[in-house]
Parts: sequence; C-alpha cells; structure tokens
Amino acid sequence: MTDINVNIQAIAEAKDLFCPKVTWVHHWTETLFSFRIERPQSFRFVSGEFIMIGLGTPEGKPLMRAYSIVSPAWEDHLEFFSVKVKDGPLTSRLQHLQVGDHILLGRKPTGTLVPDALEPGEHLLMIGTGTGLAPFLSVLREPDTHERFGHIVIAHTVRQKEELAYHALLEEDIRSDEIFGELLKDRFTYYPTVTRGSFHRQGRVTDRIRDGRFAADVALPAGDLSTTRWMICGSIDFNREMIEILEGTGLREGTRSNPGQFVVERAFVG
Repeated sequence: MTDINVNIQAIAEAKDLFCPKVTWVHHWTETLFSFRIERPQSFRFVSGEFIMIGLGTPEGKPLMRAYSIVSPAWEDHLEFFSVKVKDGPLTSRLQHLQVGDHILLGRKPTGTLVPDALEPGEHLLMIGTGTGLAPFLSVLREPDTHERFGHIVIAHTVRQKEELAYHALLEEDIRSDEIFGELLKDRFTYYPTVTRGSFHRQGRVTDRIRDGRFAADVALPAGDLSTTRWMICGSIDFNREMIEILEGTGLREGTRSNPGQFVVERAFVG
C-alpha cells in the first residue's frame, strides 16, 4: 500500500464515510485512468448517478470530489473514470492509486443523468466529452434504459484518438455481452469524434449536431426531435452550448420530479 492510506480509516470513521479497497487500476493514457473499488454492502445508487470520493489529507481531513459511477447499479463493484491533473489537489494523488489502497467514499449518491428524469422516447442520445462518458457507461448497462428507449446512441468527443477510453467496450465487447448483446444488437450506435489529429470522424459533436451531420449519421427522423431524449455531460462550456441547442429546438430540461426531453449533469464536469 502507498502513503495514500495514511490516516484514511480514522478519517472515514470520524466523517461517517465508507473506506473501500481498490481492486483494479487501468491507465488509458498519461492523462486518463480508471479504477475499481469494493462496493460496500449497504451502498445503493441509481445508474447514472455520481458520488463524492476522495482521500485524506495529512491534517486528517477528507479531500472529496464528485465522480460519476461507471458501473451499473447491479454490479458488485464501483468503477470510476478520472483525469490526471499534475497540480490537482486530489487527482495529483489519486492517479497513484494501487490495488490494495483505500479511498474515501460518500454515502449519498445523486445526479440528474438517470432514465426516470426523461420521458420515454424512441431515441436516447447520450452526448459527452472527456470523462463525461462515465455516467453513460452506467446508463447503457441499466436494464430500465432498454425498457424506456428504443435506439440508444453514445457520442463521445475527445481531443486525440488515444483518449477514446472504453472504445473496445463500446465498439465490440458490449455486443458480445451475454446480457446486453442481444438487447443492443440493432439498437445501439457508438459515435466517437476527435477534435485534434487524424480520425475517421473529426470535429466537435456540437458542430455536427448543428449542421445536421449527426442526425444523418445516427438516422434520426429529419427535422423532428419529438421522439428524441438527450443526456449531456461535459465541460461547463460544452453543457451550456448543448442546452442552447436543445432549448432552441423547443425541448425542455427534465428532473426526476418532472421528466422532460433532456437532462444535463451540472454538478459533475468532465
């Protein structure tokens, strides 16, 4: 174990936090990594929600940030997708996690990117940038998603193609999954775009939505968004631009108490 674990058990007890063990770490690039932790037996969440996770400080205080949960609600572990920020108070240390280390985990998951915040529709379009992909990986593998929506699209925009984390899962593995492979056989489209460097689909997804290429590529009904539902998760600027696009077409943002045609994760920014 590393010095990440200094005082962490005592901090967890003092602050009424879980203190699960890290079971898997994978580094995608020099700036992106994922990790899994044991799921506490009493921890419950809805696919698409986020939770506060973190580490302890030398002063004995918790340092916590909001992270969307990658794994679906039925999975027996919790998985997270993170950037590495050299001088980031948390990620500068979190990126050095090793199997056997412990982290701090909050007890109250929440979030807006959940299927029941949307009215049922023919198309569910999940549009994200960077680590904003995380909640969509959870929602995609939630059985309720497939009861509420027909065609499902995950659009993921990054700078370089190397940053397309989870592409193997979304391009191939999910289709051979014994549970979801049959459900998604002809109903799922993975739509990656890259803004820098060579790639078969270049440019910002917002530009492709505005000029109609996105709708044509994923076979949306021309000029009719009444059957589309949207989930948005990315940077503040990206979220703001997508809200402008969607509200400009007459769509309404939804909540759990008042479902609508689109939802945006405002607390988690990836």
